[in-house]
Amino acid sequence: MTTADTVSTRVNIALLGVRSDAPVRRTGGAGPSDDGHFLIGGEGAAIPLNPDSPYVIRSGRLTLDGADLGLDVQPVRRPAFYDLQTADGISYEKIAKLHGRDILATTVVQTCVRYDESERCRFCAIQASLESGATIAVKTPAMLAEVAEAAVRLDGIRQMVMTTGTSNGRDRGAKHLARCVRAVKAAVPDLQIQVQCEPPADLQAITDLYEAGARSIGIHVESMDDEVRRRWMPGKSTVSMDEYRAAWREAVRVFGYNQVSTYLLVGLGEDPDEFVEGARELIEMGVYPFVVPFRPLKGTLATDVDHVPAPDRRLLHDVTTRVAELLTAAGMRSEDQKAGCAACGACGVLKTAGA
Repeated sequence: MTTADTVSTRVNIALLGVRSDAPVRRTGGAGPSDDGHFLIGGEGAAIPLNPDSPYVIRSGRLTLDGADLGLDVQPVRRPAFYDLQTADGISYEKIAKLHGRDILATTVVQTCVRYDESERCRFCAIQASLESGATIAVKTPAMLAEVAEAAVRLDGIRQMVMTTGTSNGRDRGAKHLARCVRAVKAAVPDLQIQVQCEPPADLQAITDLYEAGARSIGIHVESMDDEVRRRWMPGKSTVSMDEYRAAWREAVRVFGYNQVSTYLLVGLGEDPDEFVEGARELIEMGVYPFVVPFRPLKGTLATDVDHVPAPDRRLLHDVTTRVAELLTAAGMRSEDQKAGCAACGACGVLKTAGA
């Protein structure tokens, strides 16, 4: 299978999903979810589990209508640390999740001040996993250090992602993130950590996160178009694009070129040419635009109220390949990031496209 064929297939299964069991999966939450975790040709892939998908995994191969597509696909094994619990009986799996092959991920605060329906990001279900009992509201630094140490020792975890719901404070959750990073680095000094938060009102918080031990950062805007932001993210859109740009520039200064990233979601109604131009602006700042498709997820307003479908495959293929070309021309590669969503690449197709 050629690279172009592989990219096309990855686009298709990112939207249509696969029919398969997946021992490691995630349902509900802030980001791409309702996915099973697989290795496709050895690379991590987070793929929707869809019983109606025409794509089926059989005997470790991806098939379409019974035809072998030439791709080795293996489900990620359930990690050993999932079988452990804290002294007070909290399952490690409720504290942090395995993502992909070797990435530990956690939402350190599972609530968000913007979760009221009038303000909530319409693609987000951050509190759904809390309401279902799949996680706990606040992960303490000590808890995360305990789980991270076990995950590294038992399952070979190599990097960790820490995100947070937005708080009322000027730091927007960065202070608790910094405390958690510091504790984890004390327990497992070699673990690479990405942090994710909204632009803090006081940009000193970005330096504080770096000094705590984080080595990459995600400041996620989802769209560079203000009209799209107001429609999809009514609360979050009150943080202006000027604030985002200031935070990205400061983050690049502190963390370095290509150690800062932001999600860009395909399928929110943004003009594709403007989408790509927004990605170009980010790349010129030294920020990696992590392009992923909007996915209809249960528990989100976009799915349960608006009934928004996934984007057309041609749109996802077009903008992904164009952004990949820009990233390649800039010498900006996902594999050069020390940790995080863009470094993993499982939720998108940019890595498959060579970026």
